[in-house]
Amino acid sequence: MLESEGHSVDEAQNGVEALQRYQSRRPDLVLLDMVMEEMNGLEVLTKLRQLDPDARILVATADIQTSTSAEAQAAGASGLLNKPFQKQQLLSTVDKVVAGGTTWS
Repeated sequence: MLESEGHSVDEAQNGVEALQRYQSRRPDLVLLDMVMEEMNGLEVLTKLRQLDPDARILVATADIQTSTSAEAQAAGASGLLNKPFQKQQLLSTVDKVVAGGTTWS
């Protein structure tokens, strides 16, 4: 969905790889799943914040509990997308977060 709109995408297979790739590439945005191997999304989010307090991190999750959203926000996520999401929703949220905004009300 992102590549078809001109975004460059680099995928990591697990949390450890995501941290390594972030350190070497410093992307404009991290789209972070909450469920991953090796480390969960909140652990990766916390470590990314330690590496770069200004990182733009958008959490993607199928968990609709308000506690999950609150945990992601408290850990420093720039926003949250509930899965499954539509292409236009993804693109507009990515654009907003890349521009320095958040999805938190």
